[in-house]
Amino acid sequence: MSEAPTPEPRDPKAALVFDDPLSRPSADDTDSGWGERPTGDSAADLARFLDEKPPHHL
Repeated sequence: MSEAPTPEPRDPKAALVFDDPLSRPSADDTDSGWGERPTGDSAADLARFLDEKPPHHL
């Protein structure tokens, strides 16, 4: 009779986690990227305005 192969150790990062997902902060909980404007001159501000303007406002 053949023996069952011995299982190899698992990667701990690949294990399923069954804890409360609301107890951990998500990437949306941080304020990074909100309200930060790059520094530049008025020509850069105009170019940014024209790039971000919706097509129906042209």
